[in-house]
Amino acid sequence: MDINWSELGFEYSKTPYRYYNTWQNGEWGEGTLKEDNILHISEGSSALHYGQQCFEGLKAYRRKDGRIQLFRPQENAKRLQHSARRLLMPEVPKEMFLKACEEVVRANEEFVPPYGYGATLYLRPLLIGVGDGLGVHPADQYIFTVFGCPVGAYFKGGLTPTNFVVSDYDRAAPKGTGAAKVGGNYAASMLPGEEAHERQFSDCIYLDPATHQKIEEVGSANFFGITKDFTFITPKSPSILPSITKYSLLHLAKEDLGLKTLEGDVYIDHLDDIAEAGACGTAAVISPIGGIQVGDKFHVFYSETEVGPVTHQLYDLLTGIQFGDLTGPDGWTHIIPEA
Repeated sequence: MDINWSELGFEYSKTPYRYYNTWQNGEWGEGTLKEDNILHISEGSSALHYGQQCFEGLKAYRRKDGRIQLFRPQENAKRLQHSARRLLMPEVPKEMFLKACEEVVRANEEFVPPYGYGATLYLRPLLIGVGDGLGVHPADQYIFTVFGCPVGAYFKGGLTPTNFVVSDYDRAAPKGTGAAKVGGNYAASMLPGEEAHERQFSDCIYLDPATHQKIEEVGSANFFGITKDFTFITPKSPSILPSITKYSLLHLAKEDLGLKTLEGDVYIDHLDDIAEAGACGTAAVISPIGGIQVGDKFHVFYSETEVGPVTHQLYDLLTGIQFGDLTGPDGWTHIIPEA
């Protein structure tokens, strides 16, 4: 194995094993590890025609003592179940979800990056509707699979501030699927994301679809800000994907840093109240936002080149827990047991 752990990006790479299970006749099978990374499905699969699919993302972290741990995997299992219910798919039991992740990590342990590089083994649980179908209705068969890839930072530069632009597009419709982790939400974001990249921005800021006055999401991540009176603020909306990272930061900001916290409306015309800002999520971790282009105006937060002090503290706390250097709240970390 010849991997430059310090230069990993966020890209797919084939690892030897993945978990595979099927649902049919009203129940899940036993599940197994497979070496084949090709899914063989019917051309009539509902996942292909009608987007009946959902997924998750979580990471396996190598600790200083050599052991490997997951960060709040039970929350990923709950969120996948929520997404499945929204699309009328069978729920993956939490125990099966966790077992699948454990087995994939153990089977691909050599691809879990060593401690000290800031890199991880990214796990992608995927649930899709398959089988012979044609009409718009739920599938009668499903595949649940989990694979893993070693990855580095999602946004280039890691903990270096980057700039974003407010998009004219909507990420999700009111009362739509914005709070579910489904592929259609991401497919809709590709065009505005590409247009942002062409303008040399890292990604888009999406506003609420009803009024276009409030910040909702930052590309495929959640938004947070630190106000000038030291309040951690983050948008609240039924169209936002409930980020496990965001709720972890809300807890750390309040309990560890003593900040006031607010999950509520973040108005795009009140950016002057915010001293520091960032995007957060499993893939992004924390990506500081240097500035936001709003129409013809460009608003700079703490700095376009330096990370704000509170953002840096939150990053150190979060990653310290994720990599096992700090002790987090009970249940936040899960050590992968030996086979």
